[in-house]
Amino acid sequence: MKNKFLLLLSSLVLCIFLAGCGEDPQITQFKNDIDSFCNEIAVIDTNINSIDAQSENAKYELLGYLDQLNQSFQSLAEISVPDEYAYIKGLAEEASSYMTTAVESYHEAFGENSYNEYTAEYARENYERAYKRITVIIKLLHGEDISDLGATIEESE
Repeated sequence: MKNKFLLLLSSLVLCIFLAGCGEDPQITQFKNDIDSFCNEIAVIDTNINSIDAQSENAKYELLGYLDQLNQSFQSLAEISVPDEYAYIKGLAEEASSYMTTAVESYHEAFGENSYNEYTAEYARENYERAYKRITVIIKLLHGEDISDLGATIEESE
């Protein structure tokens, strides 16, 4: 929940950042794509948090929202990234890959008539890895230090 709140807050701050001027159409499109992604995941997060855990359909609702989240992460990995933000591409692809693994594992963990705790834990770990990369992306776009996240960016030649 803490990660989701932090991500939502970061998304809102990113939206303000993205409202700034941008002359280059490629950069403007990139910022719009990032803004759309942030808005999508904020809506999905709200929907996930509003699921009635006592409902018979709670599992199916959760898995449906996770599928939507996965689609959003896949879309993020496919956006066109300007050269100035080239470091974002690899992070977005990693985030998408981790989210896909997480969602597939959640589907497996919440099998038809059983629950596999170990698979659910594996799914949660991948989910957190995906969101960590999103947090890094947002911090980098804000010009913030990422060393507190245990992340570094390697410069390519």
